[in-house]
Amino acid sequence: MSDVKKVVLAYSGGLDTSVIVKWLQETYNCEVVTFTADIGQGEEVEPARAKAQALGVKEIYIEDLREEFVRDYVYPMFRANTIYEGEYLLGTSIARPLIAKRLIEIANETGADAISHGATGKGNDQVRFEMGAYALKPGVKVIAPWREWDLTSREKLMAYCEQHEIPVDFSKSKKKSPYSMDANLLHISYEGGILEDPWAEAEEDMWRWSVSPEAAPDAPTYVELTYERGDIVAIDGKPMKPHEVLETLNKLGGDNGIGRLDIVENRYVGMKSRGCYETPGGTIMLRAHRAIESITLDREEAHLKDELMPKYAKVIYNGYWWSPERRMLQAAIDETQKNVSGVVRMKLYKGSATVVGRKSEQSLFDESIATFEDDAGAYNQKDAEGFIKLNALRLRIAAGKGRQQS
Repeated sequence: MSDVKKVVLAYSGGLDTSVIVKWLQETYNCEVVTFTADIGQGEEVEPARAKAQALGVKEIYIEDLREEFVRDYVYPMFRANTIYEGEYLLGTSIARPLIAKRLIEIANETGADAISHGATGKGNDQVRFEMGAYALKPGVKVIAPWREWDLTSREKLMAYCEQHEIPVDFSKSKKKSPYSMDANLLHISYEGGILEDPWAEAEEDMWRWSVSPEAAPDAPTYVELTYERGDIVAIDGKPMKPHEVLETLNKLGGDNGIGRLDIVENRYVGMKSRGCYETPGGTIMLRAHRAIESITLDREEAHLKDELMPKYAKVIYNGYWWSPERRMLQAAIDETQKNVSGVVRMKLYKGSATVVGRKSEQSLFDESIATFEDDAGAYNQKDAEGFIKLNALRLRIAAGKGRQQS
């Protein structure tokens, strides 16, 4: 007899999680609570209610978390200019802490003693969900069906549906994409299919959010982004909520062929994985944020941020959002953003997002000093001689001792 009486399941309404509902009910003889989050994946989430009800689920949570997702997770991450392994904008990684938090909150609300998810035993998401869950509720039981059952293929899942009369309506009526996809307001990812060969080019019809750079408009699009304390608060002068900002930039970027990425990344569980990503709004945000920082941050402050960023990115990628080290890094990053306010003008054209202007009342750019024209004594060029000699002192001493410099 199982000691699990009630489980909260992260539920999409798709094939895998519909099978998981029935499997949990049969294997653990327990009540299942479903939780479906709208984090901007671009698909209706309300149909999940009817599917869950058909499976006998009594407690069904369907929530619009788009604003919280961008405000409390995406924006803090972008204050650090975060990229993993030099390219990946962490679109999947950053959504998992929020889902884990709500799973635990719902477990507490409903008196559940376990949570469950549909992440496989090969991927990073199992780590991210479970790290978050244990950080927020140390004694919670986590059930990961992909690590327990023998339903290891789509055919076996379909057979299970037939056997148990699970109403997965699209299993017959729609052609399944050859790719494993994950989407939220920040990005959409593609894995599997021909992408498992790192030499094979992704098919053009795979991409869903963006036109190809070749097919983008022949005229550039200009957009102005207003920042306050490191976050975008308006586009072209129009105030917007965080999720509205990202929705707008996704559309502008996608229309101009911006944000496609094809990478091989190192998963936390040890394997290399090839994936393709579309992050149009995030690509624009990253370039623009670095631009506003370039005129508002002190040099050493900016350089230290850049040194911390890879560590911060690794923390998020590996699932440690709720860790003390992430909170420590976040506090340092947020401290740097006090004066990161102003406007950045971007030019979007055929796959490129180019900074063409930046201004701020907090700008440290002093034209009277930086000018190539007569600076009227604002900068004494003779001062550079002593500066250079002092900084070269150790090199001069070593060379005087005959040490090789090659």
